[in-house]
Amino acid sequence: MPKSVKLNIAGMSCVNCSNAIEKVAKKLDGVLEAHVNFANATGEFILRDDSVREILEAKIKKLGYDIATDLDEFEQKRSEHIANMRNKFLFAFAASLVIMGLEILGKRGVLNDVLMLALAFLTLVFSGRDFFTHAYAAIKNKNYDMNVLVALGTSSAFLYSLFVFLFPNALPSDLRNMYVSSSAMIIAFVLLGKYLEERSKARAGDYLKTLLKISPKTAILIKPDGQNVEVSVEELKLGDVVVVKNGYNVPCDGVIVQGGAEIDASMLTGESLPVYKEAGDEVFAGTLNTNGYISVKVSKGSHQTLLSQILNLLNDASTKKMPISRLADKIANIFVPSVICISLLAFFVWMVFSGNFAYAVSSAICVLIISCPCALGLATPIAIITALARGAKDGILIKNPEVIELVKDVRFVAFDKTGTLSKGQISVKSCKLSHDDLLLAASVEALSEHPISKAVVKFAEQNSIKSMKLEGKFENIVGYGVIYEDDKNRVVIGNESLLAKNGVLIDDEKKGEISGILDEGSGIILCAINGEFRGFISLSDELKSGVKEALGELENLGAQSVILSGDNEKVVSHIAAQLGVDKFYANMLPNDKFEKIKELSRQGKVVFVGDGINDSPSLKEADVGIVMNSGSDIAKMAGDIVLMKNDVKGVASSLKLGKSTMRTIKENLFWAFVYNVVCIPVAAGVLYPIFGILLSPVYGALAMCFSSVTVVLNSLRLRYLKF
Repeated sequence: MPKSVKLNIAGMSCVNCSNAIEKVAKKLDGVLEAHVNFANATGEFILRDDSVREILEAKIKKLGYDIATDLDEFEQKRSEHIANMRNKFLFAFAASLVIMGLEILGKRGVLNDVLMLALAFLTLVFSGRDFFTHAYAAIKNKNYDMNVLVALGTSSAFLYSLFVFLFPNALPSDLRNMYVSSSAMIIAFVLLGKYLEERSKARAGDYLKTLLKISPKTAILIKPDGQNVEVSVEELKLGDVVVVKNGYNVPCDGVIVQGGAEIDASMLTGESLPVYKEAGDEVFAGTLNTNGYISVKVSKGSHQTLLSQILNLLNDASTKKMPISRLADKIANIFVPSVICISLLAFFVWMVFSGNFAYAVSSAICVLIISCPCALGLATPIAIITALARGAKDGILIKNPEVIELVKDVRFVAFDKTGTLSKGQISVKSCKLSHDDLLLAASVEALSEHPISKAVVKFAEQNSIKSMKLEGKFENIVGYGVIYEDDKNRVVIGNESLLAKNGVLIDDEKKGEISGILDEGSGIILCAINGEFRGFISLSDELKSGVKEALGELENLGAQSVILSGDNEKVVSHIAAQLGVDKFYANMLPNDKFEKIKELSRQGKVVFVGDGINDSPSLKEADVGIVMNSGSDIAKMAGDIVLMKNDVKGVASSLKLGKSTMRTIKENLFWAFVYNVVCIPVAAGVLYPIFGILLSPVYGALAMCFSSVTVVLNSLRLRYLKF
């Protein structure tokens, strides 16, 4: 049976490294699919069976990359890789300075030339070894990447210099120039760019590392005999009870069974202030007990906690490629062979029209170096991984980064009402029943688990009315209400249709009163006892705070809000009037919402925001599905974005983040393309006939390094985006 395997791959220096691994992996027998992401250094592979994994890992290592078994090992290897890259850069830079000093201050002589060649050779062997190793593997697999360009450029400069030293009389005097400094400086500048890129990538994933750090490794377990024992979090089982002291992180997802505490959940939900939690409340792993002492019953395994889900979703999301990213990858793979052709063309043109071999070699080498497609390859992935981290920091969990490209064109944002725009917590607004009638009604409702029934029972308890234990026949009629019957009473509680079916008459005065309550947007349940109408209970589901402002923000972003609700026309119209929403639909079943989303999609891009299981089809059908974290697990699986704060303002923030990310990606691609369009002709020497400008390979390496760093720094601006 096919098996999905995720590997942490250390040592990739550019996007073409990930492309090379992908191509090699796909050629292996037993590898069904391969997707390697340079930005977060991971690879996802679908293998025929477990036996293929060992072969795959061996092949990746043979290409010159490392495999880490877990994130901790990966972080360690990446740190070692960055430190190694820094040391290689420092050596190359120091060697380059010495070579340049000898060129400037010293006179040409055998000793000076030997010393310069020796330093350049050591630089290529020590500092530039990875470029040659990866270039060889790339050519072998017919994948002409950036490493090929660097290897060709530096080796050409060094070999030409070596030829000049060994056979000076074979060349005219004006062609006896040595390019050893160019060879060493190219390695130094490229390594500097790679070093800064790797550090920036590591910083872009800081939020993930912070989440890992707040995840507790141990817990204080209460044993059956009452003793407290410190155990590994991995050892906790469902139903275990752990103690969380003041100042400690909660080790598991669970429910408080004893005590109370102020819990700081800012790292997970973005809530700025600690929230008091007591017995019966749910707490999550990684949150901090700032004040109090609680006992928590484990409700989820260590790999099923909210914190683990966030980490997994972020990692999974950042491995997916957007259409614009795939386009850049295709261009990058075509780009390298084209550059090699341009380099050869520049060499032959210079030789034919000027006969200057030195200029021809210099131009060819410069074209190879200045056109390294690092900036092009980094344009999308660095922006995406930074956007994912920025969103997660503010409670916006983007499961599918492809939607980032869609939100910039969103025309409609359709909302489910209950639990999304409203709190989803039904409460009694008013009661028109006598004390005895309310006692009987609450006792009947206590037999049901429906949210409305619970609200009635709670209201009765708040008014010191304790439900009686009933032994009669109880019937729950879905969509209508409940009926209870025993030797003394027949109680019908529900909507007007249910009462009418049971022969209960309501006078015009009461009907007018009921109609007035419905016009106010409140729900209502009617009560009849022994065939006589006794009164009603009005219900409310309050809007969440800040909803109107959030919808106004969406309008400013060019998106029209739409309400899709299963509630009746009067309730929905009242809510829509409160929020200033012109487009709303009532009495909608799940299939009706689904069809309405399809209809809206024909007019433009649609975002659907919901929270229930019944919203899942609409979440999938919409261009972008956004789910409240308080929603069902099925809904969260169906959605593309999860709002950890359960705040509708997150919808507008998601749109802003998407628009800003796409703008950043376009800026990056623009810079990468313009850089190559301008610099490659200059490197080839087109300005020399007019202005006498011929770019040195050293400056070509510096320009290439600058372009990559510019793209990375531009992407990192997303970390400071304000919502």
